[in-house]
Amino acid sequence: MAALGTVGAIGGVGASPAYAAIDDTESPTAPGPITVVASGTTWLELTWAASTDNVGVVGYVVSARFEDNGRTWSTDTNSIRITDLGPSRTYIFGVAGLDAAGNRSPSSPTLRLTMPPGDDQAPSAPGQPVAYDVASTVVWLRWAPSTENVVLDRYEVYRVDAGGQLTVVRELYQFPPRPTVTQVSGLTPNTTYTFVVRARDEAGNWSALSPPVTVTTSAPPPSCAVRTVVRQRSGGFAAYLSVENTGTTAVNGWTMTWRFWASQELRALWGAQVVDRPNNSYLRVRNTGHNAVIRPGGAVSLGVVATGTQLPEEVALNGGVCVVADR
Repeated sequence: MAALGTVGAIGGVGASPAYAAIDDTESPTAPGPITVVASGTTWLELTWAASTDNVGVVGYVVSARFEDNGRTWSTDTNSIRITDLGPSRTYIFGVAGLDAAGNRSPSSPTLRLTMPPGDDQAPSAPGQPVAYDVASTVVWLRWAPSTENVVLDRYEVYRVDAGGQLTVVRELYQFPPRPTVTQVSGLTPNTTYTFVVRARDEAGNWSALSPPVTVTTSAPPPSCAVRTVVRQRSGGFAAYLSVENTGTTAVNGWTMTWRFWASQELRALWGAQVVDRPNNSYLRVRNTGHNAVIRPGGAVSLGVVATGTQLPEEVALNGGVCVVADR
């Protein structure tokens, strides 16, 4: 949870005896329960029973928490008017008293309050999801964002089951706003799925559903073994890899990844084509036109020339981790 940031400060609020800051170690009593005097969609007025103290209470610290964010205010009376709140947001308020010596009381009983709605306009429907990086049990989805007149709360991703029933598979909260990209996991290999997305604003208004996307997960990752022959070169190495399909099912089209540090530079590659460098920590390559099929017990060969001393490791073929030997 984020630390609360102080807005304003208790200071210059009522004179106190000089000895108070030196001799007073007794904290004020906890303020009484918080009461809402008045409220709008973005503001409210609160009051509470005053704290008592052996010397004197000079002010109060009022806190408000919304999800993992917090704010604080100060007041020298047992009431406050707070503005710039969000419509339909649920806040948890608390109050603590302060005396002249800086002793702080226990917090009052907290008040959980949902602000009145200030928005009756639903967000627009999200764009049609696009499926990418489809694996045997995982698929990534991205979509064009909704437009909203006030504040967007979240997106929900649904699996469309037989008969049109919707099952929530992911929630993507937008506080703070984040890219409209998410991963759906726990899927079954070789299975067709349909997904849709919709948006919700902070007032509880739901958008229409996005157009659907249908995707078929890939076969389970193959069992594989990688045998390497490495030749050291000036400033780097050349690695020759033989990738064997140790499973019982043919691989028809493949991608391979291995650990490839950001400090390394690829100088040459044969037997495969570069796809990308995910997270700048791995190199991902794919088959060429002539070596897409690896039959059970068969193998393909490829080679790489790179800088540095980090040799190919953590090798995966179509998401299946390969045994690496003969370094």
